[in-house]
Amino acid sequence: MKKSILITGCSSGIGYDAAHGMRAAGWRVFASCRHATDCERLMAEGFESPLLDYNDTKTLETGLAEVLAATGGTLDALFNNGGFGTPGAAEDLPREALRANFETNVFGVHDLSTRVIPVMRAQGHGRIVNHSSVLGLVAMRWRSAYNATKFALEGLTDTLRLEMADTNIKIVTMNTGPVTSDIRKKSIPHFEKWIDWENSPRRAQYEASLRKRLYEDSGPDKFELPASAVTAKLLKAVTHPNPKPRYYVTTPTYLMGFLRRILTSRGLDRVLRKG
Repeated sequence: MKKSILITGCSSGIGYDAAHGMRAAGWRVFASCRHATDCERLMAEGFESPLLDYNDTKTLETGLAEVLAATGGTLDALFNNGGFGTPGAAEDLPREALRANFETNVFGVHDLSTRVIPVMRAQGHGRIVNHSSVLGLVAMRWRSAYNATKFALEGLTDTLRLEMADTNIKIVTMNTGPVTSDIRKKSIPHFEKWIDWENSPRRAQYEASLRKRLYEDSGPDKFELPASAVTAKLLKAVTHPNPKPRYYVTTPTYLMGFLRRILTSRGLDRVLRKG
């Protein structure tokens, strides 16, 4: 029987590539999306695509039930990939905007994981891979909500890994840096909904930097890798008999992981302020 994996956030970018890459590697892929139209598009491509939205607990229940009904009650791996960011300065970020980011990027991931763990306990094995970021290792300006959720996800995943050490359920963190995806484009509606940049004391900075980054296509970021680079590490994480606790993707992730270990906080701040 094929091994099975449930991947969230498969409408585009990293999740979409992971779905195709894992299927090509011989896995039975459940490529979930949060919008029915995206699920229909993926089903037209031959995927099983349950509707699953981290913000909607009902879809977590029904989506996972759909997967388990199809597999006979088993699931070998879960890739918690879905998430989003709300760009903007921390001082301009409303409480509800931060709450919305945590609902998806942390609470939804935790909810789905705790629903999957009993399945993996019953079958005696499993892999849970949580998609973090280089911004779960270090912070960067204009990304306060995303930084905060990824730092929280790091702590949650590390704790789960320690607690699951007495089981055959392996917990892995995936730290990606600049990877080709639609995350910047998809963050624009959240920026426009929540950030009153025109009345911010940082209005000139928004106009000079963040808004240009969001609305102007300046091509790939420096050191940007294709989404397939993440898929390659995901395949290692779910197939290696003793996977690493975390997998880095892109040069900036390796660099920042190294710098945060050797620099003082002030020294690291000086490096990050230049970014």
